Amino acid sequence: MSVTDKLKHIRIIRTCVYAVVGVITYPGLRIFNKLKIEGTENLKNLPKKNVLFVSNHQTYFADVITFIHILSAVKWRKKNRLGLPYYLLNPFTNLYYVAAEETMKGSLISRFFILAGALTVKRTWRAEGKEVRRGLDPSDTRKINRALDSSWVITFPQGTTKPFAPGRKGTGYIIKNNQPTVVPVVINGFWRAFNKKGLAFKKKGSILTVKFKEPMVIDYTQPAEIILEQVMDAIEQSKKYMLKGKHHLMNVLDK
Repeated sequence: MSVTDKLKHIRIIRTCVYAVVGVITYPGLRIFNKLKIEGTENLKNLPKKNVLFVSNHQTYFADVITFIHILSAVKWRKKNRLGLPYYLLNPFTNLYYVAAEETMKGSLISRFFILAGALTVKRTWRAEGKEVRRGLDPSDTRKINRALDSSWVITFPQGTTKPFAPGRKGTGYIIKNNQPTVVPVVINGFWRAFNKKGLAFKKKGSILTVKFKEPMVIDYTQPAEIILEQVMDAIEQSKKYMLKGKHHLMNVLDK
């Protein structure tokens, strides 16, 4: 285990990282853009561990940073809003997020974000820009399993910012094997407001939406592939939603 990996498990280190990142990014969420939050009432009474947030993905870092802001605000009993960021004095740190190893080693800033609780995993289909087909890496699975044993984990089943990309089977296996409380999250607007890394503005004045849905009801005896299909539907990235989006676009163009 590297020094960085060891440091990210220390609460005071995570608290300091969240405070620094939070202060820097707060204006982008609340001042230069408009953040709309729904469903934080669904976060009440969640267990303190073995909770898995599954979400669609639009930028490398802005999505995760926004989750940190929201969960920290909820800790301070704020409902569907951030308000003033005094919640950064004592943020919610019982949290990890799954990120591609390739992405997190790309720059000094991305390496810093590892301290925010990144669980780095090897992509199963891409490495150094080349198509590579791999099976599940057991060490990656163990990282996520250990994190769920004591904490909440955020994962992006598609593993890419491309909308309606297929989900990774590994998410289905993780859910089946750990039987966590699964909370679907649907986000939008981040691709419009920020660049792909989520660290620079593309368009100010954008509306950013984050919707937390009720925990899923899952039959864990089902095959992992079926569980994954349910997850993709819950985060509105299934074929059904892709067709719905195309239909809406055609109606707009016809007007």
